[in-house]
Amino acid sequence: MEFLWDGLRQAVDLLLSGDDEVLGIVGVTLRLAFWSTLIALALGLPLGLALGLGRFRGRGAGLALANAGMGLPPVIVGLVVALLLFRGAPLGETGLLYTLEGVILAQAVLSLPVVVALTAAAVQSLPAGLLDQARAFGASRGAVALLALREARVGVLAATIAAVGSAFAEVGAVVLVGGNINGETETLASAVLVRVSAGEYGRAIALGIILLGLILILAAGLTLAQQHERRPLLGRPS
Repeated sequence: MEFLWDGLRQAVDLLLSGDDEVLGIVGVTLRLAFWSTLIALALGLPLGLALGLGRFRGRGAGLALANAGMGLPPVIVGLVVALLLFRGAPLGETGLLYTLEGVILAQAVLSLPVVVALTAAAVQSLPAGLLDQARAFGASRGAVALLALREARVGVLAATIAAVGSAFAEVGAVVLVGGNINGETETLASAVLVRVSAGEYGRAIALGIILLGLILILAAGLTLAQQHERRPLLGRPS
């Protein structure tokens, strides 16, 4: 157990001293989470709204595909994206293999079905008469979609946080697509794995503490948003 305490002390020293390597890894992780989530939201919110609001042929298959996509093994997604990015492959000329941009692409693919499925579920859970009433008053499709997005904002926030959390915790796709290059594509989760394998327990614990802290901040944000939405309901007279 002594090595654990030594590792914990090293972790505290690294965190308090603002170690450049640790800060660099945090920066890469935050950039990955931000851009991959932004791409997933840009593509996933319209798709989630269409599946949640629409009544068209193939809608059920689309919902099933989005739900199944939430369980995609990250290592398989990373493998497929890496194969597509190899020289001579369909996307080989982009030069994205072993770059942060390539990792962002792989993570966006992982996050997209999460955003689509959770957004569709949040929209479908809205009171049935709410959107019908808006349509009855002549609201356009765009206005109805914006209303649904606003009313389902907690569910959309949950989808956003799930996408960010996935980016924070991802290892397989990072290693396969980005090569886990120190200072370029190495993230908190992949760095913890490498440092433990190398016996650098202090750095591994420091990085793990930061990773857990970021995830706890995400969880706290979702909880506060949920509580904020419930207060008006609790204050209504019965």
